[in-house]
Amino acid sequence: IGLVQFPNLYWLGYKLCHLVQNQKSFNLTYIRNKYKYHKMNNELNSIGINKKPSDTTVVVAMSGGVDSSVSAYLLKKQGFNVIGLFMKNWQSEPGEVCSSEIDFKDASEVCDMLDIPLHKANFSDDYWDRVFKKFLSEHEKGRTPNPDILCNREIKFKSFYDYALKIGADYIATGHYAKVENDNGETKLYRSKDINKDQTYFLHEVSSKEFSKTIFPLSDIYKSEVRDIARDLNLNIHSKKDSVGICFVGEKNLRDFLNRFIKFKKGEILNTDNEVIGEHNGSVLYTIGQRQGLGIGGIKDKDELPWYVYGKNIRKNEIYVCQGVDNQLLYTENISLDKIHWINKLKEFKNLDCLVQIRHRHKPVKCNIEFNEGFRVVFDEKIRGVAPGHSAVFYKDNLCLGGGVIEERN
Repeated sequence: IGLVQFPNLYWLGYKLCHLVQNQKSFNLTYIRNKYKYHKMNNELNSIGINKKPSDTTVVVAMSGGVDSSVSAYLLKKQGFNVIGLFMKNWQSEPGEVCSSEIDFKDASEVCDMLDIPLHKANFSDDYWDRVFKKFLSEHEKGRTPNPDILCNREIKFKSFYDYALKIGADYIATGHYAKVENDNGETKLYRSKDINKDQTYFLHEVSSKEFSKTIFPLSDIYKSEVRDIARDLNLNIHSKKDSVGICFVGEKNLRDFLNRFIKFKKGEILNTDNEVIGEHNGSVLYTIGQRQGLGIGGIKDKDELPWYVYGKNIRKNEIYVCQGVDNQLLYTENISLDKIHWINKLKEFKNLDCLVQIRHRHKPVKCNIEFNEGFRVVFDEKIRGVAPGHSAVFYKDNLCLGGGVIEERN
């Protein structure tokens, strides 16, 4: 009707609708972001920062990824004096493609857009001496280590932490999905709101002292929201894939990579009847519950079920396999640990009921920790695929108590 009878009014109405629509979109974005900043404020209040943001310097571990980039943005939006610090922790071989160069370029572009300074530090010697040597040693013993846990303890919350303090940090911040809270002067580590991305498993060997100077800006934010913020800011890294593989070494084929440092020797694969049914490329390459890479074809008079590693003997260079994903040989009732690192000091105990998680994203299981010189952890229900060298991490609800390296499985 407006187009036919009142063309000028139609035009005016169109323009008004267009303006209202834009205003609505702006307000929705504002409200959404305001909610995120409110959650960020809750995080800051929970750790007891008593200085004005403008008087507080926070050094952010900039990896070139979306999580650290959004963390830096949220802190700057809160008014903190933000400094970026990029870590180089692996010395590449000549001619080798180095992902850290790409990551540094991405981090530099983000810091330019956010108008924050970026420092670069080389911790490759620290990583080699305190993380990688241990990683190789564990593999040579036939265990299954997690270098990301050592990397957090020795690099991000030691080398990086110390360097950040030297350049004026009051606090450090990382893009980890985790939460810290101050409880009567004691800093405690809790799971993040985004349980699917929670990374407290990898942080359990860090001490309360370091956490007291740490901010996790993503503690109450879902990963999807993080990417939304990066997209709204037009950051090129908004769709960048999350890093996988060995901490700071990247997406390398583990067998080929380890073969540069460890000599592999072929050996026999034996079934539950002690029959030789195949040949492996080196017993240190396999872990409990592994199916891939066995190269076992159809075996005469055996069921057509997949084969899984249930044990190995490093001295004899043998691995032992069974059939069926639910074979009881793949399950563990209890584990032994020589020591447990507690994030916060616990009262002495003989028995402790809590939850245990033996892999990242593994469903926590109720357990009882028995202390008698070492630690014996009894599960309420059997757990599949437990391997010596894995870390067992303990929780009370969402509170991370600490954890230790599994020595034996039973």
